[in-house]
Amino acid sequence: MATVKQHYEEVLADVYSWMYGGFENGLQRNREFIAKHRLTPKRSAIAVDLGAGSGFQSIPIAEAGYQVTAIDLSARLLDELKTNSKGLPINVVQGDLLEFDSIVNNKPELIVCMTDTIVHLDSKENVSALFSKVFNALEPCGKFVITFRDLTHELKDHDRFIPVRSDDNTVFTCFLEYEPETVKVHDIVYRKIDGKWNLSKSFFRKLRLSRDWVEGQLMQFGFKILVTDFENGFITIIGQK
Repeated sequence: MATVKQHYEEVLADVYSWMYGGFENGLQRNREFIAKHRLTPKRSAIAVDLGAGSGFQSIPIAEAGYQVTAIDLSARLLDELKTNSKGLPINVVQGDLLEFDSIVNNKPELIVCMTDTIVHLDSKENVSALFSKVFNALEPCGKFVITFRDLTHELKDHDRFIPVRSDDNTVFTCFLEYEPETVKVHDIVYRKIDGKWNLSKSFFRKLRLSRDWVEGQLMQFGFKILVTDFENGFITIIGQK
């Protein structure tokens, strides 16, 4: 089994923005998300993006008026973020999101962990540890935004094969293998390069987190739940310190 970092570097980094419909589409979805939830800065205007990837969250957050620290393990995705964020107040850091508190010195007004990042962690214990660190790091009334795919409902038989996206040059299929606490996510990517089809494949595990469990953990550490939503298979939770 590949680590999350290996999986992204070897399979997903080259197709990450493409699989979300293109870079601009990824940005626009999060611009709309920020507007919908009124996440404009009101106090310190400091934000942290945990699992920033290629910048789908970091860039719209910076455009909204925040100074952003963008943290991710993938050097290749962070290079894409740097290329597309010139002129914006974004500090790009390659590192482990669980160690964000050693990177960010000032009290953030906003911390986000979006686009399924939270379920990439190794265990529920690490999720709880992250929630504790986020609560302690935020300024009073600061907000924590989480979005993640609901993997609690087990797909059966052929429904476990998911066509992610395809075009004339790339075909991306995912296969899910369910375990009690996790899902083995097998990503299979065919890309046509110089007229020849090349195969990349790997799997890693994602946590099966329920909305009730995540909300319970957040409230245990002191968060007030402001928003809880479910749309297109994704859960959104916004907590406030």
